Amino acid sequence: MKRKLALLFVIIVLILIGIFGWMVYIIRVSGEKYTRKVLAQQDTNSVLLPYKRGDIYDRNGTILATSEKVYNLILDPAVLLENQNVQPEKDCVEPTLQALVSYFGLDREELNTIMEEKKNSHYVVLAKQLTKDQVSELEEAMEETNSRIAGVWLEDSYIRRYPYNNLACNVIGYTVAGNVGQYGIEQQYSEILNGENGRSYNYLNEDLEQEKTVRPATDGNSVISTIDITLQEIVEKEIADFQEKYRNAYREGDGSYTTAAIMMNPNNGEIYAMASNRNYDLNNPYDVVLNGLYTEEEAANLSEEERLNALNELWRNYCISDTYEPGSTAKPLTVAAALETGIVHDGDTYLCDGKKNVAGKDIWCSKKIGHGVITLEGSIVLSCNDALMQIAEKLGETNFSRYQNMFNLGLRTNIDLPGEARTDSLIYYAKENAPSENLVMRVTDLATNSFGQNFNVTMIQMASAFSSCINGGYYYKPHVVKKVMDNSGGTIENIDPVLLRTPISSKTSALLRRYLYNTMYGEPDANGNGATAKTARIAGYAMGGKTGTAEMIPRDKTNYLVSFIGFAPADHPEVVLYVIVDRPNAEKQYTSAFAQELWKNIMKEALPYLNIYPTEEIPEDMKAEVEAEQAAAAATQEEEESEEEEPVPEGAVVDPQTGETVQMPDPDTIDQEDPSVMGDVPVNDNLLDVKPAEATEEPEDDNPTE
Repeated sequence: MKRKLALLFVIIVLILIGIFGWMVYIIRVSGEKYTRKVLAQQDTNSVLLPYKRGDIYDRNGTILATSEKVYNLILDPAVLLENQNVQPEKDCVEPTLQALVSYFGLDREELNTIMEEKKNSHYVVLAKQLTKDQVSELEEAMEETNSRIAGVWLEDSYIRRYPYNNLACNVIGYTVAGNVGQYGIEQQYSEILNGENGRSYNYLNEDLEQEKTVRPATDGNSVISTIDITLQEIVEKEIADFQEKYRNAYREGDGSYTTAAIMMNPNNGEIYAMASNRNYDLNNPYDVVLNGLYTEEEAANLSEEERLNALNELWRNYCISDTYEPGSTAKPLTVAAALETGIVHDGDTYLCDGKKNVAGKDIWCSKKIGHGVITLEGSIVLSCNDALMQIAEKLGETNFSRYQNMFNLGLRTNIDLPGEARTDSLIYYAKENAPSENLVMRVTDLATNSFGQNFNVTMIQMASAFSSCINGGYYYKPHVVKKVMDNSGGTIENIDPVLLRTPISSKTSALLRRYLYNTMYGEPDANGNGATAKTARIAGYAMGGKTGTAEMIPRDKTNYLVSFIGFAPADHPEVVLYVIVDRPNAEKQYTSAFAQELWKNIMKEALPYLNIYPTEEIPEDMKAEVEAEQAAAAATQEEEESEEEEPVPEGAVVDPQTGETVQMPDPDTIDQEDPSVMGDVPVNDNLLDVKPAEATEEPEDDNPTE
């Protein structure tokens, strides 16, 4: 018995040694071949499932940016050739290549070359970003019972689409390969908008049966912006109209070098609209011809560096990335600081003789012959530089610098957009706080800073600071996104308004609202000085605002940036609009009437949309303007109606039921005494016996020296 067991043991050992030897032989002789085959099978059976990047909406749910599903056409030559070599009767090469030529118009010679040169490849991209309609025929053919199409598959992908092309481009931004956001919300919220790719795996289970496991993709979250697409359209339209109206007016080119606007809610920092004349097609951001930078001939001669430099300038969001001297729109900030510190009071008076000597140098007022004796209110209403310099002298460098900081000048607002400019080195500081000697505020700096010259700001800084002056004294962080949602529409996060500080009291804010109202509606004072912003008034509305004219370096009385910032309604502001016009296309650039005109045109359309309606009587000096507008509107309506109504031919009438024009019979050709009403129509005699039914009853400008 023991000998039999020993023999059996020896036999088993020999068998195991044989199997082991055979395995060693296979590994040495064919190991590399099988390794490649296994790895190739793993690559083929693992499919990437891309996520869908989240959408961007306007505040009312209109899609501003979305990801559209598309397909990449993939060829697997190795799989396609496998049956041809092993089982010729299952050869699918010819039917597959014919299908590709038929359904996608691919070149057969190129396909033959791919099959020859990449016969061991499992992944060859034949076409990208195909739509559902473009791939539907192939999908139907592959699903047929006796389909001979193999080695071809469709890889899911997404492409970013912007339904409104140029609209709000500076706020939205765009994406590049790999869902990388560039500029705007696309960049700032890229991590939130992006999701996580999934993957599908095929594998053999313990019974050697093929199974699939899928790790689904996680789509990105979506964001609701504060932008109102209707207000954005109004702003962009009026900017474009302004640029066109003044094109070639004095020099060759557009109506200005730059025209820009910000519209916001002063009570929570939400941006309703933000735009400039620098805009581009979000669906084609790199096309310098389509985006109006160059002609095709000019573009052909550009170097890559020149092309990118031009595009970078185009992509910049002027409203947050460019700086300039604000001019007199900064005067309310100076007066607010003086009121808060108690060095001035409502009703204080100042003598303006047209200039003030500061450190041995005359600095002129906007009215060189002087305004005479004016009130604190008049310093804003009349935009008096002399009075502002006197106020700033009392305020002193320390307090002036402290309130600049409280109004966030010199600091970033930290708006939720990339590319906000730094201005910390573009303002002056009190000596004890100056970061360097060259930024120490001298007496001349204090004087010129008081009326908005000799320091730089961004548009978003000024709009936010001004809002805090008229909303009761609350400085809110500006923002362009108000909500984050998951891919099923559920709210993940509400982005609430952020109150950063209260630079002034509600009492001071109320005084400023009154001063700014009178800047637009005030009567001439005892010296005959008139309000400086009457051009911006809209009949029937009570509003407030401030003009600005900044003489640009080198201050040779040639180039100016003009602006206007205002709000409505006057008593409880609901909207602030800030517009700038950099070097208007005019001989006399310094008149703020250009900015007031643009502001007025935007607000005329925006206010009714915002449900802000006229509440005031029309001023006497505006009645002629209103009558002219009404007459023009009536003439336009009459012209449109006359074009729509075609004259009715003589002897014809319009059928009120069908709207058709019917030619009436000529009475001269009709026998008026003929009693027949049926003509030649056959009459059914049976109807003649029917009895009739019984009847029933039926029931002003700033000055260049600023």
